[in-house]
Amino acid sequence: MHLKLENPRLFSDVISIISELVTEVKIKVNKDGMSLTAVDPANVAMVHFRMPSDLFSEYDLEKEEILGLNLDNLKAVLRRCKPGSSLIIGKNDNMLKLSIHDRIKRDFNLALLDIDVEEKELPQWEFNSVIKLNSDSLVEVIEDCLIVSDACSFIAEPTKFIVEAFGLHSARAEFSSDEIEIHSGSSSARFSLEYMNKFAKAAKISNKAQLSFSNNHPMRIDFTTGNVMLSFVLAPRIEQD
Repeated sequence: MHLKLENPRLFSDVISIISELVTEVKIKVNKDGMSLTAVDPANVAMVHFRMPSDLFSEYDLEKEEILGLNLDNLKAVLRRCKPGSSLIIGKNDNMLKLSIHDRIKRDFNLALLDIDVEEKELPQWEFNSVIKLNSDSLVEVIEDCLIVSDACSFIAEPTKFIVEAFGLHSARAEFSSDEIEIHSGSSSARFSLEYMNKFAKAAKISNKAQLSFSNNHPMRIDFTTGNVMLSFVLAPRIEQD
């Protein structure tokens, strides 16, 4: 296996975001590209990442590889990439080889892990509401809601989208169909702001976010940049009587 990224910044950012949800993952590398799907330890959220092979300047692969990795270790190495660096990814027995090329050539070897987790696929559901908005706007409303509560409600109607949170105090943001793209019936669901805040960090890789949800149903959030996709699925917060 010999893969080369001329600009590893995007890959580094994605790994940093995913590492806030899961620590150990299986990264699949095949003829189509690199991907991973993982569920967080609390079994509340899922993350999916896909980077196609044509984004690599060199992509030499004899067979499909499954790379079991500790993301904190991988993130620490990727942070050593500076603007203008290139990254070469290889494999030697049970080691992942990472070479950073800039003014000097630096080599790192990370031990591959035998991770015993069931492989998951990103669910394909039909949603009642699909909202497309600037990711910066999503970040702002999540940060607003965090001031007053640990959960927020997403409410969608054919011509408006509302995000609100209640505690001792309250916060509310409303968007019209003139401001964002709304494809919706009437839907309402409540979600953890701790997780939403982690997902919203994907705004650094994409300026657009797509929220798909239905009444009290898991939500899917997609961030895309070019052909790279970072997606999350989050179970709804069900309040106890």
